[in-house]
Amino acid sequence: MNTSSPSIAQSVWLVTEREVGSKLRSKAFLISTGVLFVIALVAIVWGGFAAQSDSRTPVAVTPQTASVVSGMDDVIEVTEADSAADAEDLVRSGEVDAAIIEGGPDPFGYRVIGDDSVPNGLISALSVTPPVELLNPDETNEGLRYLVALGFGIVFFMAALNFGATIAQSVVEEKQTRVVELLISAIPTRALLAGKVIGNTLLAMGQILGLAAIAIVGLTVTGQTEVLAGLGAPLVWFAVFFLFGFVLLASLFAAAGAMVSRQEDIGTTMTPLTFLVMAPYFLVIFFNDNPVVMTVMSYVPFSAPVGMPVRIFLGEAQWWEPLLSLAVLLATCVAAIAIGAKIYDNSILRMGARVKLMDALKA
Repeated sequence: MNTSSPSIAQSVWLVTEREVGSKLRSKAFLISTGVLFVIALVAIVWGGFAAQSDSRTPVAVTPQTASVVSGMDDVIEVTEADSAADAEDLVRSGEVDAAIIEGGPDPFGYRVIGDDSVPNGLISALSVTPPVELLNPDETNEGLRYLVALGFGIVFFMAALNFGATIAQSVVEEKQTRVVELLISAIPTRALLAGKVIGNTLLAMGQILGLAAIAIVGLTVTGQTEVLAGLGAPLVWFAVFFLFGFVLLASLFAAAGAMVSRQEDIGTTMTPLTFLVMAPYFLVIFFNDNPVVMTVMSYVPFSAPVGMPVRIFLGEAQWWEPLLSLAVLLATCVAAIAIGAKIYDNSILRMGARVKLMDALKA
């Protein structure tokens, strides 16, 4: 009976199917993914309703003082009372936090009364301030800027580190149990590496697309159509950049796993990669309002999946910048795959002490 070895494509598919199937059969993976989706949905919906909640100060006014709060509808919720006595009754009953009634000293002509205190926000709103004009107004709310940057940073950090560590640990486990020797006797070494990278990339992208769908549903439910419209293009670019950025990292995580023979030693080779994954997360937390840092981030391959979508959302990126950044990322991805494959190929069968990087590259 004639038997033939599977082709490269068949070998890659077999390993990919094995990686995806093992994860989908894992209750821990399914439960953690479900919990992640629920937390994301709750956070988006809660944030949306919190943003829409009325935070204005309830204040009672009389017909004589109604003009005092004219144009302050964004900070004061006005309740009209027929007289000063009625306004005071509203304060005593707790229906309003304060009342503005006539009879104050010049130049005001009115006075503010409260129960046991007067809201500071009301006093600030009533203070006389000079008109302010901004030559370059910031069109994006600072809080929204921070939340969007933080969201992209957290998703990239969690997905890349979680699945990257899974790849490295899987490689070490197969090497420690010598299962890898059986695998590469049947399929090429680089087909094994490619299958692992592709399989985990599919799983990671599945989570990313799931989170994107949840974000769309959450923003729609809370009526944040303007935010949703602004997030459309950034979400698409984030998915594209994450795809190639994760392939880059996955290849290096697999190489990091191949360099050691015990799970206890994997931290020594994974630490540099962990820092690369964590860097974009901390940078967007502290420097999301710094255009210089964000611009540099959008062109560095390891941080471009976070930096460029944030700049697109803020309207700070020209139309050609995502294309240029993606080209840089693709070139780096090709180089990382080549380096990772060489390290993996030269280290996967070497048992014992940790393989030094230069030895893995020279072998």
